[in-house]
Amino acid sequence: MSFDHCLAICKPLRYPTTMTSNLCLQLALSSWVVGFTIVFCQMLPLIQLPFCGDNVINHFYCDVGPILKAACTDTSILELPGLLATVQVIPGSLLFTATSYICILSTILQIPSATGQQKIFSTCASHLTAVSLLYGAVLFTYLRPTAHSSSKINKVVSVPNTILTPLLNPFICTIRNKEVKAALRKAMACPKTHHPEENMRHIK
Repeated sequence: MSFDHCLAICKPLRYPTTMTSNLCLQLALSSWVVGFTIVFCQMLPLIQLPFCGDNVINHFYCDVGPILKAACTDTSILELPGLLATVQVIPGSLLFTATSYICILSTILQIPSATGQQKIFSTCASHLTAVSLLYGAVLFTYLRPTAHSSSKINKVVSVPNTILTPLLNPFICTIRNKEVKAALRKAMACPKTHHPEENMRHIK
């Protein structure tokens, strides 16, 4: 999304020829492949760990930290690869997003019209809000060597990442859409009360 906004604002004439369906598919697939690869590489050593006790995961979902905490062995060695992968992936994607918005900001500052600046900024503000919520929770949760030791804090911080951001994303990304605005106004408008004679005329 940040690359899409950057291309649309900084290079608007090249946007139709650059942001093709194939490029969108490649961007989505690359994100999924990287994410699933990291999860799969972390899952292989986890399934070989010995577990004992009631095997209760103290979390909303089966995250790596709570699973490591439930293991009956020293997991400090297994924490290091996960931390290294997190250090490479999360700051890397954050740097890509930040670079895109720096280019957008430099383009906005070159626009002489204040109305034009406000229009472009409001277009990007929705995505920037969702990104801030997501990265804030992810950086706090995963960029710590002993992240699995603070279960209660991680559960609270993971709420924006797992619930709040996906819940708000459809509203944040579509609130500026004209069709969505028209549908919202239509849904919130009070139904008009018809006179009984008018209703009988409609029935006839």
